[in-house]
Formats: sequence, structure tokens, C-alpha cells
Amino acid sequence: MNNRILAQNLARVKKFLERRTPPAMVKIGPKADPFRILVGCLLSSRTRDEVTESACRRLFKRVKGPRALLKLSRRQVEQEIYPVAFYRNKAEALKSLCASLIGRFDGKVPETLEELLTLKGVGRKTANLTLILAFDGMGICVDSHVHRIANRWGYVATATPDQTEAALREALPKKYWRTLNELLVGFGQACCQPVSPLCSQCPVEHHCPRIGVDKHR
Repeated sequence: MNNRILAQNLARVKKFLERRTPPAMVKIGPKADPFRILVGCLLSSRTRDEVTESACRRLFKRVKGPRALLKLSRRQVEQEIYPVAFYRNKAEALKSLCASLIGRFDGKVPETLEELLTLKGVGRKTANLTLILAFDGMGICVDSHVHRIANRWGYVATATPDQTEAALREALPKKYWRTLNELLVGFGQACCQPVSPLCSQCPVEHHCPRIGVDKHR
């Protein structure tokens, strides 16, 4: 698949999503700062959006920044973020994250991908998403949906999300970098699902080679 066809596919996907109620996105608040965005991204891993939103509201009513969060015990953090997935591990990760932010970055979230990746518990997906949402930076957030669909379309041929990100950085025009995740996550949830995708409803069915698809509806 070349960039011309990819652009057409993304445009069709956007129209497809606009015609239906889009999946809920993680809402961290209209005045979200980089710290809130970073914490929200960490809590959202393997957690339904509505659960993440509720946890963020509770936590941010109590803490406004990393110093305030460090004053809480791990048990108190657990109580605020429950029932996000792996809430005990995430509470410990948040405490370590805040200690690093204070000790190394004067309590501020760093603005580069390289620095974000040095923070404990921050992987490439979270770092890229924070860079995009908090600083309007250039990043490519690759989760399971982006990895699956980019390979299913034949735009990349990769085995892991990190490999997909590297391949997309080489091939994908920068004007699509920041919006790719939002489009493909919505599309992956609504239509291009991991198992038995809804190809009969797909707006790009005639442009998709269905790589790796054994069964579809």
C-alpha cells in the first residue's frame, strides 16, 4: 500500500467514524496539564475508558501535581485509582514516577520523547501520546489497534508495536502522525476488530488485502 491509498483509507475511516457515535476517549479534563495527561495515559493501560476517567477524577481532586501525590501512601493511591487494571502496580509506578519527576525534572513533565522514555513505567506508547496531547509535539502513538491495522492493510510488515512505530516513522508522512492513533483506535474498536472483523461494513474493504485475517463478517 502506497501513501496515496493510505491517505484515501484514512479519509474514509474518518468519515466512517463521524457517521456513528465514536468510542469514548480518555477525558482528563478541559484544563489538563502535562502531569495529568501523563498519569491518565499510564492509568488507561488495559483499562476501559470510563474506568480511567473515573479514577482520574478522584485522583486529581486530591492531588494537583507530583509532590502532592508523593505525600499519599501507596495504599491511598490504590484507593483513589481502583478499579483500574493492575491498580496496585500502577500505584507503585505513580509513586516512582513522581519521585523521578521531582528529583530529575524539578517536578515538571519533560517535553522530549527521549526524556519521557527515561521515566520508570513510561513506554513508547505513553511517551508518544503524552508528547502529542501535552505539548502538541510530533509523535506516533502505536497501540495494538495501530499495529494490527497497519499490518492488515499491508502498509507495514512488522512483528511488534515498536517495530511498527519505527516503520511508520520512516514511511508515514508527518501530517498523519498525531491523528493516526485516534483514527485507527476508533476504527479498530468499531469495525476492524482483532478477531472476525466487520469487513462487510468496512469503508476501505476494496482497498484492504486483509493480511492475517482468517475469518471476517
